[in-house]
Amino acid sequence: MHNIGVLGCGYVGLVTGACLAELGKRVICSDTDAPKIQSLHDGALPFYEPGLLELVLRNQHSGRLAFSTSVASAVSESDIVFIAVGTPMTGDGRTDLTHVYEAAIGIAHALNGPKIVVNKSTVPVQTGDVVAGLIEEHAPSAHEVCVVSNPEFLREGSAIADFMKPDRIILGVADSAAEHVMRDLYAPLRAPILVTDVKTAEMIKYTANAFLATKISFINEIAGICERVGADIADVIAGAGSDQRIGMSYMQPGLGFGGSCLPKDVLALQRMAEEVDIAPRVLSAVLAVNHKQVEMLLDLVGDVVGPLCGKRIGLLGLSFKPNTDDLRHSPAVAVANGLASSGVLVVAHDPAARPKAGSGLDQRIILASDTYEAANDAHGLIVATDWNEYKQIDFTMLKKLMAEPVLFDARNLYDPRKVRAAGLTYVKIGMRLDRLPSAMPLK
Repeated sequence: MHNIGVLGCGYVGLVTGACLAELGKRVICSDTDAPKIQSLHDGALPFYEPGLLELVLRNQHSGRLAFSTSVASAVSESDIVFIAVGTPMTGDGRTDLTHVYEAAIGIAHALNGPKIVVNKSTVPVQTGDVVAGLIEEHAPSAHEVCVVSNPEFLREGSAIADFMKPDRIILGVADSAAEHVMRDLYAPLRAPILVTDVKTAEMIKYTANAFLATKISFINEIAGICERVGADIADVIAGAGSDQRIGMSYMQPGLGFGGSCLPKDVLALQRMAEEVDIAPRVLSAVLAVNHKQVEMLLDLVGDVVGPLCGKRIGLLGLSFKPNTDDLRHSPAVAVANGLASSGVLVVAHDPAARPKAGSGLDQRIILASDTYEAANDAHGLIVATDWNEYKQIDFTMLKKLMAEPVLFDARNLYDPRKVRAAGLTYVKIGMRLDRLPSAMPLK
């Protein structure tokens, strides 16, 4: 049986470690953040992910999953070591590899035999070579080490299912013995495995995320055109997306993409292209369209409710997507901050996100305990994140509670006929304002 060390107890590391333990492996997850490790010992997670707490507790109880602040223990007691540390964005849009390099040096110092080092963090092309070089440079004695690139494709909110039932597993590996070990590790998942060289595997991760981001920006731009020419964006998506070459996945207009992956990875890929003298025109356009989505919604709110200063607006959702408490690069947070900076009293609700220091949320924003508290006395209500509980709103109750019954559906969740039947003004992405059956005159 393989013994696994995981360096980093953030999102990727903790999900990876818990899922491998669930597959019967003995796993030690290590992190230099002592309070985080203590919380995990106490049965508390550092973030919200459906089903993960139960998975962690079950495997802790069975003895298959342990947590430690000691990198040396995680390395010395394992034959496969995963690097799953954070790779944040630098000020100029590049990937900060500080934690990856620290992990590589920590592995080198703790080497006590042959190891397979698996890079799970999202890193630029050629990082695998650098990691191998750092381990060789800092190891006190020679041991056989093979560095593998094994990018993750975990979506926040459905990470456990993504790990346990993956579309594919990518292995960037040059050593046949290491390839055999990695195939054996993932064999219980019965997933297709694509073996490439390390650099290609690193590039696959960025390519996948950049393409998903491109689909989102593309359909948002189409929605903007539909708004101007009077076409129905929902029918456009149904008609075009029925083509199997196109599909409907990631083809829902809204506020654009956010989170810790897509914005960072598209920008990092753009910087990689520029460093090799490639002008990344498509990637630049993807980022530009995404940035404009929040501005477009803020303009739309102003067009409908009039001058914003002094108004009260309810906001449903703060996380960048449902089933996560992640506020990083969240379009919903950008909307909230934009409204607050315009003098709006913003009352926001989110089922899971509890803003902390450094979350980027304007301190003037009030947090509501539920949907209807956010809507009370509001001159408009914005649905910014498509949580399931927002899909079953009582529109009649909204009509009674709101000062001006205007519903801005920034995720295109609702049947316009039902909303309007309750007496609300309904505004969605891709709708022409001059054709909007309003309950109040457009300002």
